[in-house]
Amino acid sequence: MSTRDIHNQIKDIYGIELSAEMVSKINDSIIPQIKEWQNKPLDSIYPFVFMDAIHYKVREDGQIKNKAAYLVSGVNIDGCKDVLGIWIGENETDRSTKRPKK
Repeated sequence: MSTRDIHNQIKDIYGIELSAEMVSKINDSIIPQIKEWQNKPLDSIYPFVFMDAIHYKVREDGQIKNKAAYLVSGVNIDGCKDVLGIWIGENETDRSTKRPKK
């Protein structure tokens, strides 16, 4: 998201005005934490794995389209939860998420 997009989202959701400079400062302060999380090694075994999806509508090319954010999380041997992956698809029946035919 651009600084302007972030500014507009915060204003729309929370009714708060943040300068572009403040948005940049916040981004700069959290990006190292995000990169650390993204590069964290996953465990080799997850006894429990959960899959879920959040459905939402987006405006794309002047049309409203259905999208889904797929989340896969796992519980490791110590009982800690990890996010194993997040993917965006067109919707729940998106061809990229279907099982192959036998």
